[in-house]
This record gives sequence, structure tokens and C-alpha cells, in this order.
Amino acid sequence: MAKKEKNAEKGRFEWPFGPRNYLFFGLGILIIIVGYITLAAGSITLAPILLVLGYCVFIPLSIMISGKSKTAPAEEVNTEG
Repeated sequence: MAKKEKNAEKGRFEWPFGPRNYLFFGLGILIIIVGYITLAAGSITLAPILLVLGYCVFIPLSIMISGKSKTAPAEEVNTEG
């Protein structure tokens, strides 16, 4: 019966992103918004830096980093002789 439960858990979908991914994605979106605001205000030096930082660093970083902690599965304890 334990083998059946293991197969059921193995086939279940888990979302690959964790809280750290969403944090970096949110920071990227925030930096992009601030970049567009500074662009509208007339900044020709700070705005492109912020936009490149948001689009090319934070958004890809939020996709590439490992969101879930990699913990070793607990070993089953055999109580039989």
C-alpha cells in the first residue's frame, strides 16, 4: 500500500516557484515601473539603467534561481525484524 501512495505523490504537480522567485520578480517589476516613471520625468541616464536592470537582471534571475529548498527525503524506518 505504501508503494501506491508513493506513486500517487510522485505524479502530483508541484509549482516550481517559491517565495524567493516571487520576491525577485516583484522587485524586477517595481524597478521597471520606477524606470518608466523616471523616463517620463526626463531622465536619460537613470531610466535606461533601471529598465535594463529590471528586464535583463531581475526578471531572468527570478526564473533561473531555485525557489524551493532541496531537502533530502526522509528515509523510511523499517520496524520489521
